[in-house]
Amino acid sequence: MAGASSGQSNADTRVATEAHAPAPSDPIPQASNGNGVDALDQPRRNKRSRRRRRRGKKQAEHSAPAAVETGPGVNARDRNRRKAEGDGNSDDANRAAEPRSGLQQQQSHGSANARTRRPTNAYAALDLGTNNCRLLVAIPQQPGRFKVIDAFSRIVRLGEGLAASGRLSDPAMDRAVEALKACATKLGNRKVKGVRLIATEACRRAENGEAFLNRVRDEAGLDLEIVDRETEAKLAVAGCCSLVDRRASGAVLFDIGGGSSELALLDLRNRHKFDLSKNVVSWTSLPMGVVTLSEKHGGGELVTRGIFNDMVDEVIDHLNGFDGRNALDEAAGSGEIHLLGTSGTVTTLAGIHLKLPRYDRRRVDGTWMAAAEVDAMIEELLTMSFEQRVDNPCIGRNRADLVLAGCAILVAIQKLWPCPRLRVADRGLREGLLTQMMNADNAWQRRPNRFRNRSK
Repeated sequence: MAGASSGQSNADTRVATEAHAPAPSDPIPQASNGNGVDALDQPRRNKRSRRRRRRGKKQAEHSAPAAVETGPGVNARDRNRRKAEGDGNSDDANRAAEPRSGLQQQQSHGSANARTRRPTNAYAALDLGTNNCRLLVAIPQQPGRFKVIDAFSRIVRLGEGLAASGRLSDPAMDRAVEALKACATKLGNRKVKGVRLIATEACRRAENGEAFLNRVRDEAGLDLEIVDRETEAKLAVAGCCSLVDRRASGAVLFDIGGGSSELALLDLRNRHKFDLSKNVVSWTSLPMGVVTLSEKHGGGELVTRGIFNDMVDEVIDHLNGFDGRNALDEAAGSGEIHLLGTSGTVTTLAGIHLKLPRYDRRRVDGTWMAAAEVDAMIEELLTMSFEQRVDNPCIGRNRADLVLAGCAILVAIQKLWPCPRLRVADRGLREGLLTQMMNADNAWQRRPNRFRNRSK
């Protein structure tokens, strides 16, 4: 699955303060102590100077950069995540050096790495999907929030050719292993309290999926687990729950991945505060994503309107077999239901809709789009040539052949659940993994009770 956003996550918050301006000097009295200052006024002037110095010191402390929090509870993005992941759509972002021994380096690092390994309450989550390899390292903050301290994202196309052969190809596995080695280096340089590393549809479906994970264990020192589709759907919910409209009576959350697409229907009339996975009344996983659907219909470079409609019809056929597709009918009668999408497809549409000169996760994550605006963006993409999609700063060469397959899946979802609004999430499985680990450890920082020590 494509995360994120994710996958994702990233911005600095600055508290702007102005330096304290000293008050104008008092008029020099006629009778002075020889230094141009009245002797009787000297103690008062010294007291004012000390006061000014104290005020200046306090303002200097408050003008330091504020901590940036991110995660399912907030929309702020961490600078380190933006720096590590680049523009969110580039596979060239943060190409780290290859490790010598993966996570096993943690025992061999000396004092040179003590500074980067200092946080002991950090958690790490890695998602190896059909199209992307993504890592997130974060420290828990207040309940539902965490601060990102490191991140990595690279398009590896692990599932390239999988639909035709049923196997992971050697070039695809090589690309993925190199990306995982870079992730192992980052993890080896940090002491983490909890870590979870998952693989999704490509490794689930491939005949040589287990053999590939054995190779990853040997060459990168990482032990990945293959999660089932239900777990994947619930992780997507956990990662995006904060973007669900609080006034909505229901939501259709979907994650369009590279090899599969997950949907979860949420009945929000009795909402659980921190864990919306308990509000999931029905879910399904489609055995198709942007990579597999694009390859099946010609490769994605030339997508005519006929090819696009064929892709939409194929997805609708699968969705019609979803027994729980009407689970939100009752909730729809008592209020509004909206779509919530987490994938490279919806973030790309949002970037184009916002007319961004380059992809900006801070602007995209949490964006609302009306159904008519979504339709207009898809129509605009259909009129573009492959070269024009490549040249678009929010698409680029790595997604130019995949984006219309993702749009076909989105159109099919819109036809079955015709909601008036779509909310865009640049986040996903990694955030869900982190949230679950922090919940399990009760690792959230609690605000001190300001009135606890006050006398009654």
